[in-house]
Amino acid sequence: MTRETTIWTALFVCGATFLAVRAATSERGVGQQFVVPVEVVGLYDDTKHEIVPHTIDPTATYGGELRRSVRFDAAERGRPNVVWSHSRTIGVWVAAILTLCVFSYLYKDNACYKLAEAIIVGVSAGYWIVLYFWEVMIAKVLVKLSPDVARYAFLPDTPADAKADLWYLVPVVLGCLVFCRWVPKIAWLGRWPLAFVVGTTAGLKLILFLDADFVSQIRSTILPLIAFTTDASTRVRAFDWKQSVQNVVLVAGVLSSLTYFYFSVEHKGLVGRVSRAGVWVLMITFGASFALTVMGRITLLTMRLQFLFGDWLGIVRP
Repeated sequence: MTRETTIWTALFVCGATFLAVRAATSERGVGQQFVVPVEVVGLYDDTKHEIVPHTIDPTATYGGELRRSVRFDAAERGRPNVVWSHSRTIGVWVAAILTLCVFSYLYKDNACYKLAEAIIVGVSAGYWIVLYFWEVMIAKVLVKLSPDVARYAFLPDTPADAKADLWYLVPVVLGCLVFCRWVPKIAWLGRWPLAFVVGTTAGLKLILFLDADFVSQIRSTILPLIAFTTDASTRVRAFDWKQSVQNVVLVAGVLSSLTYFYFSVEHKGLVGRVSRAGVWVLMITFGASFALTVMGRITLLTMRLQFLFGDWLGIVRP
């Protein structure tokens, strides 16, 4: 038996033993999920195809259709009317096993991690395919080109007075031209939709970035170096040293950072010292951004551990 096989065997045996002991000694069990049925009475929303909870007045007259439904809310074991949910239990077990498969990559690349990775990629791809089919192919193409067919086959809520708009044939044709890249003789036709998408996206993003990342930053940098505050009750202006220091540091940091990227003057003397200060400002900014990214990943790890020790093993109570 190899060293790797010994390690995996020991991990599986220890994990199975822990799960067996936990399932035998815990009142809640391992991964057991319980729900309580709650009756919902309200008006049926034809647009959302769901019941909107509403306080019912027996003496009132409602324009919509009153319906009753049952909603299952998560509950703790032992409460009145609590039932065991097999679907949620299976979902928790599948999520826990896939989470452990992903964590197994901390040891080394293995088949369990590759299986979890393939499942996540496949499910994500399938989800986006279905989403784009309904929101783009049906809702934005078929409804615009043939509303009667869309109403009959896919979307009964399509307005009866909707008319076909043949201008939508232009994006449909451009989209079909993308597949010409599979045919070598007419592969050049696939450049037209790509050029249209790249050019249009660049033009739209340029305007958005100019306003969000350029004009807004300039506006936020133009600050008074000496700030005053006005008391709301006495209307007396006073020197605000905290805001003044903050404005001075912000303006000095922006100017020193811009000096570092100003190459028309050699970075010597005063310009060199200012540019070196700009390097420190940039490093602090990059460090803060990286720390924010790390904290986001740690938050995801914490959520996964909370799921494993709380929803699955029941060791941590919510």
